[in-house]
Amino acid sequence: MNRIILVFATVLLLCGCEQTEDEKASSLLSEIETLYSKGKYQQALDSITSLRTQFPKAIESRKQALKIWQDASLKIAQENVMKTDSMLQAAIAEKDSTTSRLRRNLLGVKIDSLKARMDAMSGVVRMVRKKQTDN
Repeated sequence: MNRIILVFATVLLLCGCEQTEDEKASSLLSEIETLYSKGKYQQALDSITSLRTQFPKAIESRKQALKIWQDASLKIAQENVMKTDSMLQAAIAEKDSTTSRLRRNLLGVKIDSLKARMDAMSGVVRMVRKKQTDN
């Protein structure tokens, strides 16, 4: 009888000492926060995807990672908007200074493409900001 109680108590003790999913995910979450703070947004997003796969039941860690995901996605989209705007302004300036009809037409196509990209990236920024206010 004493052995049964001892075995049962040992099993309960061992089960009670197991780390929770959030505790297991904490080191990866810390790494994600470090990547984000260093401006390595794409690597942070990749690590968040890994966290979601490895620790699907780490609810609190996933909630914290969601905030970082939104912030990193916003930063990437804003960087893309700025780069696209710079390319657009350069293409417009080049088109205005070019006398070749062929070159002006080719630049017109490039400008249209950059405008479409700018609209898409601006839409991503709006969407992420809306999601952030919803949470």
